[in-house]
Amino acid sequence: MNYAIIGCGLIGKKRVAAMPASAELIVACDTNLSRAEELVKLAKAGRACADYNDAVADPKVEVIFIATLNSLLAPIALAAVKNGKHVLVEKPAGISVNELEALETAAQKTGALVRVGYNHRYHPAGLKALEIFRSGALGPMMFVRGRYGQGGRIGYEKEWRADPQLSGGGELIDQGVHLIDLAGIFLGEFTTVEGHAATYFWKMPVDDNAFLSLRNANGNTAWLHVSCSEWKNLFSLEIYGRDAKLHWEGLGGSYGIERLTYYKMLPQMGPPETTIYEFPRGDESWKIEMAEFFEDIRLKRCPVPGLKEAKAALSVVEQIYQSGKRKAESGN
Repeated sequence: MNYAIIGCGLIGKKRVAAMPASAELIVACDTNLSRAEELVKLAKAGRACADYNDAVADPKVEVIFIATLNSLLAPIALAAVKNGKHVLVEKPAGISVNELEALETAAQKTGALVRVGYNHRYHPAGLKALEIFRSGALGPMMFVRGRYGQGGRIGYEKEWRADPQLSGGGELIDQGVHLIDLAGIFLGEFTTVEGHAATYFWKMPVDDNAFLSLRNANGNTAWLHVSCSEWKNLFSLEIYGRDAKLHWEGLGGSYGIERLTYYKMLPQMGPPETTIYEFPRGDESWKIEMAEFFEDIRLKRCPVPGLKEAKAALSVVEQIYQSGKRKAESGN
């Protein structure tokens, strides 16, 4: 597969590093041309350009990876699928559900496949949790509790993430969509969305914390909190069934060693039977996700997570933001 990378920052470099050997870089594109040139040197292949229209129109390119500001994700992906290119676009894939619906319609017309980059699904603890869940060992689901946070950095309030025109929102649309997406794997579609986004610490027009209570049609609940005033980076996802509980902690690096703890309830109850899985060897999620996408293309199968899953997560974000806007306008 011949591919292009649009957006040659940290995530673009991660994508190139995770690329299978059979894939060849044709175009590296970034508005900062020097970053694109640097990526070409890193890959030892391809050419650099500064205009994404050049990249999506290149007849040699079959697959496009998009890792730009949130506001540019959907417009670039739309141009790519209109040119018949398969696309992996980083989460949240756009800043509105309407953008994703337009992208979905265009992809259906050209037959282009669109995968959305929710790499957390491919962390080893996440894959193990899914294996145990699918085995039925948890029993009927009850609820999910998740926390995800980081501490920002000096000047964080001046970065593009703090500009709603570029980001579409704050911490909720940044790290929050990961938790919403993961919770949806175990609980399905959320039919009731409650919660609020707030700005407590950073002096910026977007949220630095968000608190969500999401319920499916059966009343199963996901209680989620995301924060960029967490100070010590943290990831925690607890999945509760009637027969057992799973607790995923850490993502490696500054988030601590990744581990999954499986608590199996005994017939007499009391202290559960406990099994701990640790994954200290680093994050392979990018490589696994990338391999899955190339398999999608080979088999001509609909990617998961794709636009359907991205729309579900972004719909929750939109509902929370719109609720906050209505309350602010009414003075409540």
